[in-house]
This record gives sequence, structure tokens and C-alpha cells, in this order.
Amino acid sequence: MTTTEAGSGASAAVAGDAGGVVVSGSLSPSRAGDFMTCPLLYRFRVIDRIPERPSAAAVRGTLVHAVLERLYDLPAGARTPAAALEMLGPEWERLLEAEPGLAELFEDGDAGEAEHAEWLAHARRMVERYFTLEDPRRLEPAERELFVETVLDSGLKLRGYIDRVDVAPSGDVRIVDYKTGTAPRADFEARALFQMKFYALVLWRLRGRVPRLLQLMYLGNGEVLRYEPDEADLRATQRKVEALWQAIRRAMETGEWRARAGRLCDWCDHKERCPEFGGTPPPLPVVPVNRPSPADLEGAGPVEGRPGGMAREHDDL
Repeated sequence: MTTTEAGSGASAAVAGDAGGVVVSGSLSPSRAGDFMTCPLLYRFRVIDRIPERPSAAAVRGTLVHAVLERLYDLPAGARTPAAALEMLGPEWERLLEAEPGLAELFEDGDAGEAEHAEWLAHARRMVERYFTLEDPRRLEPAERELFVETVLDSGLKLRGYIDRVDVAPSGDVRIVDYKTGTAPRADFEARALFQMKFYALVLWRLRGRVPRLLQLMYLGNGEVLRYEPDEADLRATQRKVEALWQAIRRAMETGEWRARAGRLCDWCDHKERCPEFGGTPPPLPVVPVNRPSPADLEGAGPVEGRPGGMAREHDDL
């Protein structure tokens, strides 16, 4: 799929009609991934809403995503590596204006300046690597930073942001996600594809057509992972997310949020309160009686005026 129809521009929003179904919960691929990684991490992020420090890697991912999104605002012939690289500085300033606290990622003085320079150079390499993977002058994405949501018959609302949707003249749909990390080992590919199948399920329900191709572009090492889903894949994904939600509901009802130690623990902001590392979780918060469902803590839709995508979920690492 090398050509796509001209689209509706950035940050388009699509909402599914519940059709009279009572919404019993809400789940995004990020939060589903949290629960699969560690139920206690899900609790800290969704139920407790404990603030986390922005990491330099996550913010760099946001910066690169913003550049690639706005690259397609340019006329096709102007989408060059030089033009994209020129966007990095202004987009970083835009992020700082929206989130002044990001300046604290780097120390004052020469050491901090050197760290920031290397951080920005890493972002430049990712942007340059993107152009080795595809030619944006030949593409016209139908959607960018697309917010989607739909409600399953069970009442579970699925929601999330898709980096890019391409639509070919034939009507075939390609879902594209930029990753600023490196491609996973073969035994972790299924986990990486879960997010994409989640998005494909939502689009299938909204538009009545199974996306032809799911494409993960790893800007950390220049690899591309492609997968062609079918209806059986997406029905299996629906069963998986509904089973995940039932497990989350059981944890909500029992108050048992088990910690699951793994390789990501070294980067977790919550080690000091995790039993796996000798910590004690805080008491569970009281859920207001007027909240329809504890899952509404995830949020109900796109964030208006999201500066630079800082409110987007960090699916991109």
C-alpha cells in the first residue's frame, strides 16, 4: 500500500455509538498493557492516579511523534528530512510552553546542556531514520493522531489514539504506529501486536471493514513489523480484552492488586511502594458514589487542545 486517499487532517475524532448499551467500563491499549504487565501498576496509574515523573525517553517519543504528525501538514513535495529536522526545535519549545516542568529533565550548567544536546541528537537520528523506512512525499494519510472509541455489547468501552491511518483507493486500511524504541524479540512480538489488533478491532466495529495491514515502525533501529489481521484475529482480541476487563473488575471488587515483578521494574516510579521491593501500597482511594464505573478513571475521550500530544498515552516506547 504505497498511496492513500487525501484525509481529514490531524487529530480527527471518531466516537462509537453505545446503541443503548450501558457502559460498564473503559479500557485503552496502554492500560490493558499495564494490567498484563503488573496489576498493581494498573492500580497505581488508574485507581490511585499517582503522578509519575516524565522520562527523557518518553518525552523524546512525544517530540518525535509531534514532528512526524506535523510533517504531513506540509505539501507533499516539501516533506523532506531537512524540513522535518527543522521542526524539532520549534516543537520542543512548544512542548516546554505547554509543560514548563519538562525543563527539569536536564540539569542547569554545562553538564545539563551536553545531556540535552545528546538527547536532541538522538531525536534527530530517529527522524532521519524514519525517511529510510518510507517516503512521506508519496503518502497522504487519511487520519493522524486519531482518537477512536467504541462500546462492545458487553458494555466495555474501548478507546485510544492511533498515530496514523492510511486508506488506499481500493478502500483498504493500514494502521501505522511509530515506536521510538527498538523492535522486540520474536517472543515479545505478540505483545507488541496486541495494541495494533486492539485498534484494528475498534476500527472494524466503527467502519465495518477489517484493516488490511497493521504496521509498527521502530525508529530506534529502523525495523518495520507488519501483520495482516483477519476477523478471527479481531474476535480473539475482543475475547482477550473482555477477559482482561473481567480480571480488572475482580481486582476492583476484592481490592487485590497483585504485584508482578519483571524486567520493567527498573524503570518503574512506584518501586518504593511496591511489596516486591519491600514497600507498602497506599490505602485504596474511596470511589465517589456518583461515578458510573471505576473504569471512568481512565477518562472519557480526547483531551481538547492537547499540547504536543503530552496527554497521549505512552504506547510509543
